[in-house]
Amino acid sequence: MPASIILSHLTLSAPDGRSLLPDLDLSFGQERVGLVGRNGIGKTSLLRLIAGEFSPQSGRVSVSGTLGVLRQAVQISADETIAGLFGATDALALLRRAAGGEATIDELGKADWTLEARLSAALAQVGLDAQPDMRLTALSGGQRTRASLAALIFAEPDFLLLDEPTNNLDREGRSAVIDLLANWRSGAIVVSHDRELLETMDAIVELTSLGATRYGGNWSAYRERKALELAAAQHDLADADKHVAELARKAQAATERKARKDGAGRRTGAKGGMPRIALGLQKDRSEDSGGGNARLTEDRRSQALAAATAARERIEILQPLSVTLPSTGLPANRTVLTIDRVSAGHERERPILRDLSLTVTGPERLAVTGRNGSGKTTLLALIAGQLRPWAGSVRVLTGFAMLDQRVSLLDPALSIRDNFLRINPQADENACRAALARFMFRADAALQRVSSLSGGQMLRAGLACVLGGKTPPPLLLLDEPTNHLDIDSIEAVEAGLRAYDGALVVVSHDEAFLEASQISRRLELPSGARPPCPKASARKVDCGFRGKADAKTKG
Repeated sequence: MPASIILSHLTLSAPDGRSLLPDLDLSFGQERVGLVGRNGIGKTSLLRLIAGEFSPQSGRVSVSGTLGVLRQAVQISADETIAGLFGATDALALLRRAAGGEATIDELGKADWTLEARLSAALAQVGLDAQPDMRLTALSGGQRTRASLAALIFAEPDFLLLDEPTNNLDREGRSAVIDLLANWRSGAIVVSHDRELLETMDAIVELTSLGATRYGGNWSAYRERKALELAAAQHDLADADKHVAELARKAQAATERKARKDGAGRRTGAKGGMPRIALGLQKDRSEDSGGGNARLTEDRRSQALAAATAARERIEILQPLSVTLPSTGLPANRTVLTIDRVSAGHERERPILRDLSLTVTGPERLAVTGRNGSGKTTLLALIAGQLRPWAGSVRVLTGFAMLDQRVSLLDPALSIRDNFLRINPQADENACRAALARFMFRADAALQRVSSLSGGQMLRAGLACVLGGKTPPPLLLLDEPTNHLDIDSIEAVEAGLRAYDGALVVVSHDEAFLEASQISRRLELPSGARPPCPKASARKVDCGFRGKADAKTKG
């Protein structure tokens, strides 16, 4: 029997009782399916449901085949190794005993002599150069993600269930995961906002408040279909609004005709031209007719309003989000940042950045790229004044704001609204609410406490508070801004950054985001093992590395 996953009449609710997925019917076969939708809509919950971690409120989940699950966050113990992810710790220990001549005859018969080669092949497939006995605590978060994915591949499941598999990966790691899925021939359900990764999918399933919709093809095909659906919904809304207006005109005309007719009847009765009993009968017939017409008109009006409301709901779901920003007033020739022969790091004997020089002028848009550990976040911390250089100088010549991955700019004990007013003390309540609404925090959503927000919501709130004021800062520093945002939010941020006329320094591995944000220059930070610098209390530290900004301008 072919492997399959079937969801029948599935209903899923959030812990607070809010309905997430109403009466869902979906099926998955030997295909790669991208699962998309706004943050909080239930994508991760649906994966956990399929994995059997909990049961739905109603409906049924039927799984035929084996599952391999990759989650967003994995708790690890201090002594856990890569081999443990593969379930190969004991088998490798047996091979070590065999190599040392310590294995028994029975053990030699059970030894898997191809195991090490297959482990190495699985790790190489995700671009990870590491030994099976390496502890997971020695790996970066991105490297642990790749190791976990390699272990899933090694198990050869019928379905991969992947939750944001490229989050926290550098460019090389993202490329490895994208290539792996492009060549994956079994089933896969992938929750992701990575548009490059979604281009490798066979189908896209979108979750919204109205349910789930399947689109054949990859991300580009999905976007084309969505554009057509939006145009159709806008046409339907125009027709519905026209119908509502037409019914209103007809109702008004009928009311005016009835008023004229009733008035004429009263005037005739006053002149004595009609017996009183006849006037009473005419009045009763008029009231009956008027009441029936009024009910019919109201029914038609209610139907027309319902059609208009349905069209508006579809447009709200289909319409790409947009963000408008006031000007920073930054002149084109203004130097905003100079870095002169800077060396820095966290351990004096192992500098991360060495002899780095850089100048940013006017509304320049600089992307800082490089492998994990190459010093991208360290560079932003230097610019923001959170870290002091060991040698050289960093000068920020204008106002700036920085959004790190933890969005530490926000006070977690305050609401989004209160954070906005704290950061923008000149703003009044109306300006605050309008700014937050542009970033999808409308009405009571603006009153949420920051500590209760998801990672994506927190970053969106930080952007709203920083960019939504009367005068945004002339220099904006962003550290991996798309890591936890859904695609709609990413596209809203991209639209906002295109409207932003200040200088931008952004650390990101998301090429689609960098392209859409109209990056004009790149600084590629080298990586690799760095030998300790010579002992020096010297003010100048030079280990032969100079970072250079790529002068290529993207059209």
